[in-house]
Amino acid sequence: MSFPFYRPRRLRKGEVLRRMVRETNLTPDDFILPLFVTYGKGIKNPIKSMPGIFQLSVDNIKKEAKEIKSLGIPSVILFGIPEHKDEVGSSANDPHGPVQEAIKAIKDKVPDLVVITDVCMCEYTSHGHCGIIKNKDVDNDATLELLSNEALSHAEAGADMVAPSDMMDGRVGSIREALDDNGFTNIPIMSYAAKYSSAFYGPFRDAAESTPKFGDRRSYQMDPANSNEAIREVILDIEEGADIVMVKPALPYLDIIRRIKEDFGYPLAAYNVSGEYSMIKAAAEKGWLDGDKAMMESLISIKRAGADMILTYFAKDAAKILNK
Repeated sequence: MSFPFYRPRRLRKGEVLRRMVRETNLTPDDFILPLFVTYGKGIKNPIKSMPGIFQLSVDNIKKEAKEIKSLGIPSVILFGIPEHKDEVGSSANDPHGPVQEAIKAIKDKVPDLVVITDVCMCEYTSHGHCGIIKNKDVDNDATLELLSNEALSHAEAGADMVAPSDMMDGRVGSIREALDDNGFTNIPIMSYAAKYSSAFYGPFRDAAESTPKFGDRRSYQMDPANSNEAIREVILDIEEGADIVMVKPALPYLDIIRRIKEDFGYPLAAYNVSGEYSMIKAAAEKGWLDGDKAMMESLISIKRAGADMILTYFAKDAAKILNK
């Protein structure tokens, strides 16, 4: 094909025609909205570094769930902010903890909204790391039991899916075994398989109150320079029983999303993380770019790269545009 016989602009001259030949389409069905659940009642704490996002108590989570469903968003993922933290994150599997109570409330009020829960210790430990600390580092194997107990408590509360984000070796297999041994063989696991040690998590740590009190998470989260390692991580998680694998963050790792989708053809999620959200919101507030257009372009790029589902704080804003 060559000019003048082939003129690509012929198919770009009108909005309807552009839609007809569009290769990638975004819908609210693609979104999973992260929610931050805190203790107490009547709580709606704004997160300064994430405009439009809040810590919500369970009563407000119920109201939020109804709006989410009305927008056509099929799923939420819950992160908990407990009242009490300790060295071993003992409140993570509290049957009356914020996440457990939020699961029950959502399933009671909006039963067909898919409730996913983040399984990690960082929100529950006093030191902010993702497991038990020994010799100033997270003890991988000792942490597996805590993660399994947390996931089991979420399943018992009525969660539709659990999503381990801790990056401990072997945690998918440990959680799968705990769920199966307790009669939850039908609860799927969405594994944070390729989770990189990223600067883009900063605003999330404000929201989840999970900033490490010392050091960082590079000993268990992935090096941003590595691609082949992501493939090995995905293989391990699939072999251990993951039903969906995830890449986190999304935008700086579109190449990883594409590679995993092409190599495995497995259900794939991508997390459009807090820093990606806040950068666009901040630039839009300053008038440096069109926030809605930048949001939609970012989300379509993640789907175009190969993601089947996108965890994003933009879910409600994007759904409102897509529903027009």
